[in-house]
Amino acid sequence: MKLTINGVEHEVDAPPDMPLLWVLRDLVGLTGTKFGCGIAQCGACTVHLDGAPLRSCVTPVSAAAGKAITTIEGLSPGGRHPVQRAWAELDVVQCGYCQSGQIMAAAALLAAKPVPTDADIDAAMTGNICRCGTYQRIRAAVHRAAVLAKGGVS
Repeated sequence: MKLTINGVEHEVDAPPDMPLLWVLRDLVGLTGTKFGCGIAQCGACTVHLDGAPLRSCVTPVSAAAGKAITTIEGLSPGGRHPVQRAWAELDVVQCGYCQSGQIMAAAALLAAKPVPTDADIDAAMTGNICRCGTYQRIRAAVHRAAVLAKGGVS
């Protein structure tokens, strides 16, 4: 099966029902997307499929064929995406395990709603669990990323 991951075409030999997460991690070698719960409840496995966030742990690889898959590794060269910059600037990360999923969810939110309210952020980030409890810093970083995306001062 052919998959377009981070703008690069990959030929993978996987059963059609194999979760996309395991194709990305085990067959393609992109380990930035994390396994958390395996039941689409924690958000650690969030990637973009044609720009929309989805839980790769429950998405069969066959559902991704012919679509653009973006992982944390492909979000931006050198970590320069406004969300990644805001995350670093506001020191959001504590243990870091959930952060690739959090960042991917936040990036999708900002692509759809460039100036989100707190309610928008809370709704979009629901289901992305941070066991360290950095939710206030996550919300602040999403607001900061919105400013950076509009060319705000870093």
